[in-house]
Amino acid sequence: MAGHSKWANIKHRKGRQDAKRGKLFAKLIRAIEAAARQGGGDVSANPTLATAVQKAKDNSVPKDNIERAVARGSGSDEGVVYDEVWYEGYAPGGVAIYVQVLTDNRNRAAAAVRSAFTKNNGSLGEPGSVGYLFEQRGYLLASGDEDTVMMAALEGGADDVTASDESWEIICAPGALGGVRTALEEAEITVEQAEVTQMPSVSVAVDEAGAGKLLRLIDALEDLEDVQSVYGNFDIPDEVLASLG
Repeated sequence: MAGHSKWANIKHRKGRQDAKRGKLFAKLIRAIEAAARQGGGDVSANPTLATAVQKAKDNSVPKDNIERAVARGSGSDEGVVYDEVWYEGYAPGGVAIYVQVLTDNRNRAAAAVRSAFTKNNGSLGEPGSVGYLFEQRGYLLASGDEDTVMMAALEGGADDVTASDESWEIICAPGALGGVRTALEEAEITVEQAEVTQMPSVSVAVDEAGAGKLLRLIDALEDLEDVQSVYGNFDIPDEVLASLG
């Protein structure tokens, strides 16, 4: 988990300030459609959809857009069928990269992902080459009084609460994310982030020179239309991350 909260914080700020907001909205809408098609359009009965909808709301996607995406995905409105595909590879320095794709064209997505790795000094691996290093977990970042955060998080179903700079990093099972968030908000705790993520079991230290190469690859992958999320098992020093923020 080393470096996860630091990187999440910077990506969160970058996302809020991203000039390509339309592209971000499109990715969030695509995730809603895929979740609704797979598990139905009832948010209360589909945890994956509930998480996707909440993430869209957190990023100010209009309510009408969200509702239309649910309708398209659940079949009450015509929509595109998206396949979920995971690509695995390595960045310069041996950092494992795990890429989540939602696409209606597997050939296009595969070619684009392979090109991004090749052009940025990375290498695309075989299925199973790095996926075993990651575990799906619920992740929240919250700020508030230690005792209040700890009690609310654990009562909501969290597995772990640790200090992260001036905030609290909370880890839970993916299906418990909504319950933990609700418990925190009912305790009047500010939830800065809440998402289902892929957490690495081991991390690779990255120096300043390596960080630039690594982040160029991640940026290239995240800029692809079909890519939903990019995960890595890197640990970049605080001072290097601060210069990126």
